[in-house]
Amino acid sequence: MLELRDIIAGYDRRTPVLRGVSLTLAPGEAVGLLGPSGCGKSTLARVAALLHRPDAGTVVLDGTPARGWRHRAPRAQRTAFGVLFQQPRLSADPRLRLADLIAEPLRATGRPAEVASRLDELAPLVGLGGDLLTRRPHEVSDGQLQRACLARALVLRPRWLICDEMTAMLDASTTAALVAVVETYRRETGAGVLAVGHDRTLLHRWCDRTVHWTDLAPAPANPGAA
Repeated sequence: MLELRDIIAGYDRRTPVLRGVSLTLAPGEAVGLLGPSGCGKSTLARVAALLHRPDAGTVVLDGTPARGWRHRAPRAQRTAFGVLFQQPRLSADPRLRLADLIAEPLRATGRPAEVASRLDELAPLVGLGGDLLTRRPHEVSDGQLQRACLARALVLRPRWLICDEMTAMLDASTTAALVAVVETYRRETGAGVLAVGHDRTLLHRWCDRTVHWTDLAPAPANPGAA
């Protein structure tokens, strides 16, 4: 179980983006988090993935509270998450070939021996041919780069997948293809999925349940400040 309990977080302690937000995600469950741009969904997604330290509250992973954030989190906790962001060009090193981009987490965790086998598994799964794997981000489309980023998110076989507006910049066919990959992975592994977005139709079709931001987050003390 992934639990976010009474999370207060932001980028300035005086004006937190999240004020006492709680959310749970069960293994094998897909939960959609629906809300408009700028409401705090992405901040909550980053807290859930141990990428942003909250000012208060607790993230509990399989019954164990998070003991660190980003690179300071214990390896077993931080590698339990795969994260896919909205803008692939901001989350991909432009110097890396797509094959190296996908393999980056394996090398970072000391598992280079698995690179070839995981590339062989994941590249066809996300729809990347061998010729694309040799290219760098500036040589491929946004959709192709997001396919590589999805493979990177899956390469360590995470138990939790955080999809933060992952299809917002993609066309309908690429969106359908990537959602299908995530759903296949969820079905085969029992991973939990948190899908953040503002497309109500997509989230309702994709997820087991959809939580609207207005039902999740308490009203700000100063409504005009958000």
